[in-house]
Amino acid sequence: MKKLLISAVAVLAALAFAGVASAQVLLLDVPGFGSYNWLRTLKAAPANPKPILVRHTTVSAYEQTTVRPVLWRQGCAAAGQGMNGVVVLDFGKPAYNGHTYGTILFSGRFASNHRITLAMLAYGQGYAHCLPDGSPLHVTLARGTSNYHPAVPSAYAAGRKWARETTALGHYLYAENIDQHVWTAAADDAEPAWDPGFTQTYRFYQGYRSAGNGRTLYDYGSLDGGVGTIWKAWQAYYVSGGMTYAQVLPEIYTRAQAREWATLARVVQVRYHGVVRFAGVLTQHTPGCRCSLLPADAHNALVRELAAHGAGMSPVPWGGSNMGNYFD
Repeated sequence: MKKLLISAVAVLAALAFAGVASAQVLLLDVPGFGSYNWLRTLKAAPANPKPILVRHTTVSAYEQTTVRPVLWRQGCAAAGQGMNGVVVLDFGKPAYNGHTYGTILFSGRFASNHRITLAMLAYGQGYAHCLPDGSPLHVTLARGTSNYHPAVPSAYAAGRKWARETTALGHYLYAENIDQHVWTAAADDAEPAWDPGFTQTYRFYQGYRSAGNGRTLYDYGSLDGGVGTIWKAWQAYYVSGGMTYAQVLPEIYTRAQAREWATLARVVQVRYHGVVRFAGVLTQHTPGCRCSLLPADAHNALVRELAAHGAGMSPVPWGGSNMGNYFD
């Protein structure tokens, strides 16, 4: 009996080292406890199980198309790279074609809001399909646009419709049973230089808020010189945490930009007793365009500047997104 117990312990240790999780297999395969040869189980077990790859810095994209097979491949590639976090799909500035609201893609073509929603669904389907079985990974797909001279009858209506389509995508993801891996949000590349008076940006955000969908609206723009250079503090705060659903993935291409955002966080903390709701950082560093700090360097630069400015009430989660080149 003593030898039997020693054998069982040896098998337990060997299989645990090999990565076998089932306790039931262990005793069944020990001589005297079952009819199976425990050596076969041990030999069949993977010697070194492959770990799940996780990348907390995702790759976002400026989209040239809403063709669904193209977006499906993008999602599948994201899963293969282990992306986990916010992915901004930037479909260009708001537009209206005389019949419906949408955007001008980076190819110069108009895309309706509904076609954008279906394209994002295809991305989500590709991502979920290409994940390994049992994967815990997920992405938050942020429906991206900008405040660059919106060509629409009403920026308020554009924001409200943007919110409704964000909600619609959530319903589609639920119906496809992939909402455990793909979440939905919206995003706006809000740049002060593109709307110095803050008029169109404010209306878009008001319209989005009016829909009451509860989905985050990420600002992934810059401050263009910092607080007071173009936008006032309350305006910059509104798009980065002041509006109910607003969070920010700040452009941190340089250390100077990190200082600008830290200054805003300090002003918000002192003047409004609030916080800038950072969701990570946004960078733009690719092999063909070393246009910014690397993601880790950008994160560290912002954290250091926040500490130096006494703005510790606005924490920065690890990770973020890197704007990649156009997908084909």
